[in-house]
Amino acid sequence: MTISELIKKNTRLKRLVYYLLVPQGQARPRLWVSWFVNPFVHKKAGNAHICRSARLDVLPSRRFDLGAKSTIEDHCVINNGVGDVSVGSYTRVGIGSVIIGPVSIGNQVIIAQHVVISGLNHSYEAIDIPIRQQPVSSRPIVIDDECWIGSNAVITAGVQIGRHSVVAAGSVVTKNVPPYSVVAGNPARLMKQYNPERQCWEKVSPSAATHSPTPPQTADLDFPTS
Repeated sequence: MTISELIKKNTRLKRLVYYLLVPQGQARPRLWVSWFVNPFVHKKAGNAHICRSARLDVLPSRRFDLGAKSTIEDHCVINNGVGDVSVGSYTRVGIGSVIIGPVSIGNQVIIAQHVVISGLNHSYEAIDIPIRQQPVSSRPIVIDDECWIGSNAVITAGVQIGRHSVVAAGSVVTKNVPPYSVVAGNPARLMKQYNPERQCWEKVSPSAATHSPTPPQTADLDFPTS
C-alpha cells in the first residue's frame, strides 16, 4: 500500500495532512508547500511562463503540468484540488481565467480572457445540509489541440472540445463539441463545421450535432475549491 492510499483510507490522517497543506477553510496551499514542495512535484517546462499575479491553488497530491512555451496570464486561478490539471505546449491561458480540474488542455490552444473551465460540481440534493458542506463530484474536461475559447466563455464539467474548434465569446458549453466546429450561445449550439470533402466551413442546423456526455466521477478527496 502506498502512502497516498494509506492517507485516503484513514480519515483522521487525511484531515491532518490536509491541515498541514492548506489553511482551514481555504483553497490556496501554505507557503511552504508552494515554495518547497510544488516546484519539485509539478512539471513545468523551462520555457513556460506563469505570470506573477496568477494564483496557483495546486496541491502535491494531484497533477499540474505546463508544457513548453505555454503561458498562464495575470490574475488566472488554477486549482487541482479535486482533479488533475494538464496544459500542453504553445498554449495561452488568458487574463483572469479560472481552471478547476480535472481538466486536460492540449497543444496550441488559445484561451481568451475571463474564461471559466471547471470540472467540479457541488451536490445540493439534501435540503437540510448547506450546499457547501455536501460532497463534490467531478467530470473531466478535455480541450483538444488547436482550439480557440473566446472571452467570458464557460466550459462545464464532462465536456470535450474537439480538435481545432472554436467556442464563441460568452458561450456556455454544456455538451461535447465535435472536431473542426464552431459553437455559440447559452447553451452553446453548433453553428459551423468544416466539410473535408468540399474543403470549406459550412453552416449547420443544431440538430445535426450529436453529443455524448461523460459519466460522472465522484472525487475521492473533498478539498474546497470555491
